[in-house]
Amino acid sequence: MRWEGNDQSDNVEDRRGMGGGGGGFPIGGRSIGLGTVAVAVVAGWLFGINPLTLLGLLSGGGSPVVQQQQAPAHAPRNDRETAFVRTVLRNTEVVWGEVFREGGAQYRAPTLVLFDNSTPTACGTGQSAMGPFYCPGDSKVYIDLRFYDTLRDRLGAPGEFAQAYVIAHEVGHHVQHLLGITDKVDAMRRRQNETQANATSVRVELQADCFAGVWAQRSQESKQWLDPSDIAAAMNAAEKIGDDALQRSAGRAVVPDSFTHGSSAQRQRWFMNGYKSGQVKACDTFNASTL
Repeated sequence: MRWEGNDQSDNVEDRRGMGGGGGGFPIGGRSIGLGTVAVAVVAGWLFGINPLTLLGLLSGGGSPVVQQQQAPAHAPRNDRETAFVRTVLRNTEVVWGEVFREGGAQYRAPTLVLFDNSTPTACGTGQSAMGPFYCPGDSKVYIDLRFYDTLRDRLGAPGEFAQAYVIAHEVGHHVQHLLGITDKVDAMRRRQNETQANATSVRVELQADCFAGVWAQRSQESKQWLDPSDIAAAMNAAEKIGDDALQRSAGRAVVPDSFTHGSSAQRQRWFMNGYKSGQVKACDTFNASTL
């Protein structure tokens, strides 16, 4: 992946070396306003759904919540890993900004937080053991960069594009949040039993994989910074972090009903759906008859 010398994002908050801390949980409730209307319009365009239907899905009971946004701090370090994640994040901002503009909406970029061990988030205390994650409560992606060592050394998924795929997947969750998919799915899961909720989670995660593929295709179209080996690295990473592969590597029986992210084959398939098409419409995992 030829990423050196490309633009870097300022939406990076570097908490490394600051120590961990406690974190509260987000307050429930949703509100509907111009932002939600814009979400419904763009989501309707992307998925071919009537925006009025989406507005009914996005609005709901509960008390309105006012979320305060803080300007992201500039990352104080200039090491190669920081430069890499800032470069990948910047490109996701460019690509998703274009996708949203095509749909008549404005993309609101997430902040990427670099941390060690643990850190407070709007979704509770984030732990390195959780791996990279996205918190919709504060619209931030969290990652302890030592996860990349785990990805390479323990999971057998080396390569910088494998690392970029991880970031793109988490940004995919941010896109889901902006489109109102996250809230809709959370409400759905509250009505489901454990097996059903797991199956819904799989569709959420596979869609984020597909969104990562959309980013990769559009990014490659404009930058020409990927080689076939880079896509192979992403496919290898998707294989290594499939639920079935992880269960086998842990010496456990493979139990599909317990899957929350999808099998290796499913994760590869949906990433490639996004990559081959470059279209968000190819990522409707929720209406897919087979995954």
